[in-house]
Amino acid sequence: MISAFAPGKCILFGEHAVVFGHPAVAVAVDHGVTVSVSESKDWVLEGKPFLKDRHPHISHILENVFQYDGAPLCIDIESSLFSAAGMGSSAALSNALAAAIQCHLTPDEPLDGVKLARIAHSAEASAQKGRASPTDTATSALGGCIVVSDTRVDGTRHIFDTELDTPEGKRHWSVSAVDIPEDLEQSWLVIGYTGEGSSTGSMVAKVADLVSKNPEKMGDLESIGKITKAGLTALSAGNLEALGMAMDACHHKLQSLEVSSNKLDMLVLAARPHSLGAKLTGAGGGGCMVALTTDPKRTSEAIEVAGGIPMISKLGSEGVRIS
Repeated sequence: MISAFAPGKCILFGEHAVVFGHPAVAVAVDHGVTVSVSESKDWVLEGKPFLKDRHPHISHILENVFQYDGAPLCIDIESSLFSAAGMGSSAALSNALAAAIQCHLTPDEPLDGVKLARIAHSAEASAQKGRASPTDTATSALGGCIVVSDTRVDGTRHIFDTELDTPEGKRHWSVSAVDIPEDLEQSWLVIGYTGEGSSTGSMVAKVADLVSKNPEKMGDLESIGKITKAGLTALSAGNLEALGMAMDACHHKLQSLEVSSNKLDMLVLAARPHSLGAKLTGAGGGGCMVALTTDPKRTSEAIEVAGGIPMISKLGSEGVRIS
C-alpha cells in the first residue's frame, strides 16, 4: 500500500482582491488529506464501489493524467481539514492522490512539487468546468508560503507560470514563494472554524455585484492589494507585529466588502487579545478565521469559548509527500 499526504491551506492576504488582479498569499498548514492506494479485485473508494462520474477529481487524475490501465485500486481517503471551509481540501486530495498514483506506478521517481501542482490544478479545472485558481493546488503541493498573482510580485522567489482556458477567456498566473525566516518558528496560526459552510463562487459573485453597484468599493480591493504587499514585506523581514497589523487591516477591508459574518467577527474579536492579528480567511460568509499568535493555547481557548472550533498549525508547513 502506498500513502501520500498533502496539506491544506490558509489564505493570509488577498481574498477577493486576487480576482481583480492583486496578489493572494497562502500558507500550507499542518493538517491535510492522506490518500492510500493498493491493488484490489475491484475498484473501491472508502469501502464502497468507486463510481467515476461522482468523483471528477479522482477520475481526471487516473484517466486523463496517468491514463491508468493497471489492476483495480482500493483508494482510502482521510482528511483532518474542516469540510467546505476554504481550507483547500479538494486541492489536497488531488495532490495526495497524484503523488500516491505516481509512487504506485514509478516508485523510484522522486516527487516534483511543480509537476504535482500542475496536475492538481488541471483536476480542479476539470471538476469546476474550467474555472480554477492555482492558489490552493500550488500551496498544497509546494508547502511554505505561496504568492499567486497575474504578474510576478517583487520580493518573491518565482517558481512557475501557468495558464488556463476558462469560459471567460485565457487566464495567466505567476506562482512565487516567500521564504519564512527561521526566527518565526515561535509563531503559530490558530484557525477557527465557524461551523458554517462557505461557497467561494457565491461570495465572489457577491463582491462583483457590490463593486458593480458601488464603484467606490474598488478602493477597498486596491487597499487589500497594498496591505498584501505590506504583509509580504513584514513576513520576509520576520516582523511579526507588522504582519499581525496587516492581518487586522485586511479584515477591516473585507468587512467593508460585506464578506465577513457575525460569527467570523465574533471569533476574530475573541482571538485578538491573545494574538498579534486576526482576520477571516478565504471567501468569507462562513468558513474560517485565522489568528497569528505566540500563545496558541490561549488563542484556541478564546476561539472555543466564542463558539468556534480551533485548529493549530505552524506558519507554513511542508508540501505534498509520501507518508
